[in-house]
Amino acid sequence: MNGLHVPAGEPTRGGNRVSDQGALKWHTSSFCDPASCVEVAVAADSVYVRNSQKPTQEPLAFDYAEWNAFLLGVRNNEFDVKLAGGDAGA
Repeated sequence: MNGLHVPAGEPTRGGNRVSDQGALKWHTSSFCDPASCVEVAVAADSVYVRNSQKPTQEPLAFDYAEWNAFLLGVRNNEFDVKLAGGDAGA
């Protein structure tokens, strides 16, 4: 999964709920602003995404097929948007 290792024995996806967020190892991009970032965690059967400013809020859960489809879209520039004052990813 391109740099994110899938650890054995992590909590699994049940509905779209994380059974134990404390057991997940969260990753942020080196491009993130420390004040605001998206965090990603990989579990045995799901990828979780949360807002770094709200770590206790329930994260979004995606199965591997959904996550891989999203990553392909990102790599294909399908989610590039113009931001006020500049280009996306500038």
